[in-house]
Amino acid sequence: MDKLNLILLVLAGGLAAGFILSGVYHKITFAKRVKDAENKAQKLLQEAQRDAEAIKKEAELIAKDKSLHIKTEIEKELKERSAELNQLDKRLRHREELFDRKLEQIDKREYNFSKKEKEISKREKDLSEKELNCEKLLKQHTETLERISGLSVEEAKKELLKRVEEESKFEAAKVAKRVEDEALESADRKAKEVLSLAIQRYASDYVSDNTIASVSLPNDEMKGRIIGREGRNIRALEAATGVELIIDDTPETVILSSFDPVRREIARISLERLMVDGRIHPARIEEIVEKVKKEVETTIREAGDRAVFELGLHGIHPELIKLIGRLKYRTSYAQNVLQHSIEVAYLAGIMAGELGVDVKLAKRAGILHDIGKAVDHEVEGSHQFIGTNLARKYGENIKVVNAIEVHHGEGDPITIEGSLVAAADALSAARPGARKEILESYLKRLEKLEKIATSFNGVNKCYAIQAGREIRIIVKPEEVSDEISAQISRNLAKKIEEELTYPGQIKVTVIRESRYVEYAK
Repeated sequence: MDKLNLILLVLAGGLAAGFILSGVYHKITFAKRVKDAENKAQKLLQEAQRDAEAIKKEAELIAKDKSLHIKTEIEKELKERSAELNQLDKRLRHREELFDRKLEQIDKREYNFSKKEKEISKREKDLSEKELNCEKLLKQHTETLERISGLSVEEAKKELLKRVEEESKFEAAKVAKRVEDEALESADRKAKEVLSLAIQRYASDYVSDNTIASVSLPNDEMKGRIIGREGRNIRALEAATGVELIIDDTPETVILSSFDPVRREIARISLERLMVDGRIHPARIEEIVEKVKKEVETTIREAGDRAVFELGLHGIHPELIKLIGRLKYRTSYAQNVLQHSIEVAYLAGIMAGELGVDVKLAKRAGILHDIGKAVDHEVEGSHQFIGTNLARKYGENIKVVNAIEVHHGEGDPITIEGSLVAAADALSAARPGARKEILESYLKRLEKLEKIATSFNGVNKCYAIQAGREIRIIVKPEEVSDEISAQISRNLAKKIEEELTYPGQIKVTVIRESRYVEYAK
C-alpha cells in the first residue's frame, strides 16, 4: 500500500513537472514567434516605404511629362489660331480694298447715270415737242383728206376694213385650198401605199354568208310530222328554241324566224337532226335541243378562242371572247361579222406596223370594233354604243373603247390606232363581193343620196354612180367658186355620214366647169 501511494505520488510529481516544463517551452516558443513577426513587419514596412517613394517619384515624372505634353499642344494650337487670325486679317484687308474699289466704281456709274438721265430727259422733251408737231400735221392732213374724199375718218376706216376683209377672205381661201390640195395629195399617196401593202399582205376569202332562215325537207309529209298531233311538236320546238317556225305552201321548206342568229342556228340544227332521227315528239325535241345548245355554245367558245389565238392577243375577258364567237352567226349586209372583224384586226395591225405604232392595240381594237353586234338584238342602241359599254364593262383599255366608239366617224379618235381601225373597217366592207344589200334598200339609198346632193345651193346636176359608192355633182360656175366647191364637197360628205346608212364608203366629187364660146365672123 505504501509502495502504491509512493508510485502515485511520483507519477503525480512527474505529471506536474511535465506540465510546468511544457508551459515554459511554449512560452519561449511564442516569444520567439512574436519577435520574428515583429521583424517581418518591420521589413515589410520598410519595403512599403521604399515602394511608396518609388511610386511617388514615378507619378511625379508622369505628371511632369503630361504637363509638358499639354503645354506643347496648347502652344501648337495657339500658333495655329494665330496663323488663322493672321490669314483672316489678310482676307479682311483684301475685301476692304475690293469694297473700296467697288464704291469708287459705283460712284463713277452713278455720275454717268445722272449724266445720261439728264440727256434722256432732254431727248424726251424734244420728242414730246416733235410729237405735238406731228399730231398737228396729221390733223391737218386728215382734214385735207376728208375735204378731198368727202368721207369722215370713221367712214373711211369702215370702207378700208371692208375691202381688207374681202381681200383677206379671198387670199385665205386660196391658201387654204392650196394647202388642202397639197396635204390631200401627199396623204392620199401615203394612204394608198399603206392600204395597198396591207391588202397585199392579207388576202382573205370573200365569203358572203346568207342568214339561214329556212330548212329543206325531204318531202311535204315531213311538215305534218313537224307540226304533230294538235300542233304539239311545233309548239314544243318553238318553246325550246325561242324561234318561230313558219310552215306555209312553200314546197319542202320550213321557214325559221328569229332576231337571234344563235337561236336560229340551234333551231336549224335541231330540226335537221330530228328529221334524220325520225323520232319527232315533245320529249325528243327537248332532248335534241338541249344537246344542240351545248354544242353551239362550245362552237361559239372555240370560234372566239381561235380568233383571239390567231391574232396573238392576250388578256381579253372570257365574256368578250364568248361574244366574239357569237359573231360567227351574225351577218351584216350578208357579210359574216366574225370574219369581217378578224380581217379588220389583221388590216389594222399591218397598217400599224407600217406606221410604227402599237400593232397589238390596233389588232385588239379591230377584233372588238363590232362586238356590239353580238347582242344588238337584245340591247337598245347602236352597235358602237353597245360595244363601247361592253368594252368598258370588261376592263378594256380606254384607247380600245374609243376606237370602238368612233370607228364609224361618230367622234374623234384619240389614237392613230383608232383611225386605222376605222380605215380597216371601211376597207373590209368596201371589198368587191364582201357585202350586198337588197334591191329595195339599194334604190332608196340612191334616191336619198341624190336628194341630199341637190339640197345644196348652186348644184346644177348630180349623179350616183359606181353602184352608189360615188356621187358626182356639177355646180353652176357663175354662182359657185372653186373654194366654195371644196366647201360643198366637205359639207356633203359630212351630211351623208349623218343621214345615211351604207356599207363601205361613198366618194363625193364636185365638178366646176367654165366654158367660153365666141364666133369669129
